[in-house]
Amino acid sequence: MPEASTKKLRRDLCPLTTEEERTHREVGQNAFWSLSSAKAMTGIEQLRDNRLDTFWQSDGSQPHLINVQFPRKTDIEFVALYCDFKADESYTPQKITVRTGINFNDLQDLQTAEFNEPSGWVVMKLDKKFGRPHRTWMLQIAIISNHQNGRDTHVRQVKIYAPVSEEHLENRADLSICPKFTDSSLLSMSVLR
Repeated sequence: MPEASTKKLRRDLCPLTTEEERTHREVGQNAFWSLSSAKAMTGIEQLRDNRLDTFWQSDGSQPHLINVQFPRKTDIEFVALYCDFKADESYTPQKITVRTGINFNDLQDLQTAEFNEPSGWVVMKLDKKFGRPHRTWMLQIAIISNHQNGRDTHVRQVKIYAPVSEEHLENRADLSICPKFTDSSLLSMSVLR
């Protein structure tokens, strides 16, 4: 594949700006994902396969739900969905609500957004609490309505981003990244030969 095509594909698969990408990491692979409904061969695997020609298609009544449960409390700053109105028309989400909580029983609406015929990445920057990213055990993306009053929905990709810690950023910039041991028994192994 030519280098220009590879760069375009990489840009298509990353919804963040270059600076945001440097200071954030995708944490969706650390979570357990579930859906409110799905047609055969259009489920979680297609929603998370890093391909823009596949999609999740719901199969039930609205709202259509994407549930993301983390094994520990996780900082979340961006939720990104890839939608394509030109290809999906009435299946394209129009109104989306992001909910957070500890589990299904205490989810609260965090942010709602409406989109007009999106074609590409739709990035929702979640409001910060007390100047910090939103910290949660569970995230739910609810598709409240579709364009043209469509019943089922298509979402081509979903990515969840957390900020990278300052210490991790320093290590990224350091070319000689080496673990910093504090235990005396491990300290002797921290030297490269």
